[in-house]
Amino acid sequence: MIKILDTINRFVWGFPALVLIVSVGIYLSVKSGWIQVRFLPRALRSFFRTTTPNEKEQGISPFRAMCTALAATVGTGNLVGVAGAIAIGGPGAIFWMWICGILGMVTKFAEATLAVRYRITDNEGNYLAGPMYMVRQGMGKRWQFLAGVYCFFGVIAAFGVGSATQINAVLDGINSAIKSFGGAESRTLNFLIGIGIAILSVAVLFGGAKRIGAVAAFLVPFASVFYLILCIGVLILRSSALPDAFTSIIKGAFCPEAVTGGMLGSAFQALRIGASRGVFTNEAGMGTASMAHGAAQVKHPVEQGLMGIMEVFIDTIVICTMTALVILCSGISISYGRDLGMEITSAAFSYVYGGWVNIPLAVSLCCFAIATVFGWGLYGIRCAEFLFGKGAWKCFAIMQAISIIFGAISNTDTVWSLSETANGLMAIPNLIILAYLSPELFRLINEHKKLFDRKTVHGGTYENFSKCKSLQTVSHAEIPPAGCAGKEPGQEGLSPEYRSA
Repeated sequence: MIKILDTINRFVWGFPALVLIVSVGIYLSVKSGWIQVRFLPRALRSFFRTTTPNEKEQGISPFRAMCTALAATVGTGNLVGVAGAIAIGGPGAIFWMWICGILGMVTKFAEATLAVRYRITDNEGNYLAGPMYMVRQGMGKRWQFLAGVYCFFGVIAAFGVGSATQINAVLDGINSAIKSFGGAESRTLNFLIGIGIAILSVAVLFGGAKRIGAVAAFLVPFASVFYLILCIGVLILRSSALPDAFTSIIKGAFCPEAVTGGMLGSAFQALRIGASRGVFTNEAGMGTASMAHGAAQVKHPVEQGLMGIMEVFIDTIVICTMTALVILCSGISISYGRDLGMEITSAAFSYVYGGWVNIPLAVSLCCFAIATVFGWGLYGIRCAEFLFGKGAWKCFAIMQAISIIFGAISNTDTVWSLSETANGLMAIPNLIILAYLSPELFRLINEHKKLFDRKTVHGGTYENFSKCKSLQTVSHAEIPPAGCAGKEPGQEGLSPEYRSA
């Protein structure tokens, strides 16, 4: 089974897929003027300026929407996936994760922005967004099959990436902690933990997007800060090894055999593993986060796009880098060629702190993984509802619970390979969608710039634009396509819903 999945992965994550991911990221970066760099300060300000929406209103706050997306993004991939990338791709894989992170910031920006642009409202007043609605609302009939293809692989990925993989990694962390104190792994305990998390996931998913957002807004910041404190401690204690760690990352990207002692000798292997694990950790290009970002209350789609930039920045540039540096600075010996995952991460922390650190490490991993289960649960529900109708969400929630229990007793290598395959098959249609709708993205960027600039030109405040009609109150039929904005003096290029009331 593993050999079959590896063969599929080599095709899915082969040259064509990598070219598509990188080329779309470069295209969006160049055409937008590297907006992920220019808008990063603005994104940081928006991130720390959080608001809580009126619960009677539609959607959730931009921060909670981002936390829901981060819940599915910041997970076991940041601990287990990074360790595996180093083990089977060498330290150079981290360099390609950075490149994918920089390009992924603009890709996630595009996903979040277009999600708000093309979202719809259901009969209960809830926002529905994602690549499937981008296709339905923004692309012609001949492209409608992409929506079904994307949702089909999305449901499969939710059972792998969002369920089985997460519980599998949780058990690895818990068992590592038990073994560090002389205990032994118990299949009965694994099974019971799986059942507990399955019941918890059903309870949260039945509460809908707002409950998922509320839980994610607590779990994600707590787990992230807690884990980063552990990482910073290691880097302070091993600060002398930091220069060599960065050198091995750069050198390993282009000459891996010089770093791994000949155990790994393919620069393309480092690139492929770095790219695939990079997409696995930040999910930029997969389109999943757009389902969460599309529920945000914002005055303009680009405002939520800023949260997309922050999502990838926190996940890849901050947390993944911290994990990689901990492993490379700790002084442990890495057995290249084998994806040992959590064993490497645990060994790195234990080598510096001692065996006791496995307990807080397991707590962080559990929080990350459980949050990921909730986030991916929302994604799977949205895909299932699109394919099978409104009533499909209850069936999906129950099936996800079953997949969690399955993950508690299944083989690690099989689960990870299946997850990477599903990720790749989701990314391909989503990247096609982003490329097709990119003219509308660039129009929205220019439109937002005009709105943002008016606060300095006319002496007003940005909050004054809340008086303008929002996309939340304008039906899709009223929103003009690219290039059809009005020509009122001083408001050229602005769509009607953003002109002053």
